Amino acid sequence: MAKARQIPGLQADLPLRLAAARAVAVRATELLEHSTEVLDTEDIEAVHDMRVASRRLRAVLEIFAPCFPPDAHRSVLREVKALADALGERRDPDVAIAALEAFADAAPRSDRPGVEHLIERFGADQRRGNEALAVALRRVSDDDLAGRLEGLVVAAGTASSGAAPDAPGASAGAPERHAAATTSPWAPSPPNHAS
Repeated sequence: MAKARQIPGLQADLPLRLAAARAVAVRATELLEHSTEVLDTEDIEAVHDMRVASRRLRAVLEIFAPCFPPDAHRSVLREVKALADALGERRDPDVAIAALEAFADAAPRSDRPGVEHLIERFGADQRRGNEALAVALRRVSDDDLAGRLEGLVVAAGTASSGAAPDAPGASAGAPERHAAATTSPWAPSPPNHAS
């Protein structure tokens, strides 16, 4: 599992809105970084890491909710939750397949056909989960979730001081905006359906 990044400059005397801006910037960047290989069914840890990153982002969005414009916050949080659900739909069969494959290696030869059948059934669930995840990733790309997260960061960072916060830029890892869908941080590699 990917370790959570430290949030630069997060300290007790930091105004709450600046803490919110810094925390969301870092957690959003973590989520974006995990999206590149997430549809590869051979690398189940990529889905796990992105799912964990989505939960971390959701947590800071919920904790710091009062720091953000309510309508924009509600919309972003709903989309992060939907992405987390799609990640879970894909992750659950990954875990079952890995456990069954380990079991099959130790099972008596007479039990292996039944275990292989279960692996095939979970493989179908994995493929359906991967398709749902691909749709969810396209949706967050089309809806510019990265840009909307950046908007929350800017709104929180500027509301208390009237100036952009010094951390959520490059040093804190604010999500970058991308003009074309082909360069979107949410445009992952093509799926690998090998099973």
